[in-house]
Amino acid sequence: MQLVTFILLITTISFQSTFAIPFHLKTKRGTGVDIAVNSDTDFCTYLPPHPGQSVSATENDADPFCTVAKQYAACFPDGFIKSAHFYRTNTFVQVTGRINHTAYDILTEDGGGQYDQKNLPHGTCNGLKHWVNLIEPDSETFCIRCCQFKSDCNIGISTYGCHRIVPGDYS
Repeated sequence: MQLVTFILLITTISFQSTFAIPFHLKTKRGTGVDIAVNSDTDFCTYLPPHPGQSVSATENDADPFCTVAKQYAACFPDGFIKSAHFYRTNTFVQVTGRINHTAYDILTEDGGGQYDQKNLPHGTCNGLKHWVNLIEPDSETFCIRCCQFKSDCNIGISTYGCHRIVPGDYS
């Protein structure tokens, strides 16, 4: 009986390791990772997984991109971030600014979309579970806010856009 149990255990381990997650994906935490917003020159946002996709079609399947290389994220394409403005309070941090959507070939027909803890539930921002990130290729704006409190991150109103959800400097 012990031999049968041992053989089943070894078979199970062998089977599971055959379908192991590749190393470069192990840092992904389900759908989303722990991204960071530290300054106007050191921050991350989510983007569609591949150039030529729209934001709204990839809200549940986004990849993190950062200004500084991270183990879990690629760097933004050259020329993608045109401006970035960092702002911090006691309960949230944010970066707002402008993008060049053609640097990553983000489709503009839908006006953009929103990534947040609801559609990327295992993602956090600065270790906080409340966050909101909009990419608006038609107006070439972006915003991300990491919040200590849910009330600081309005995730239910994505159609209102960055200017209303994450007020800030978009110059």
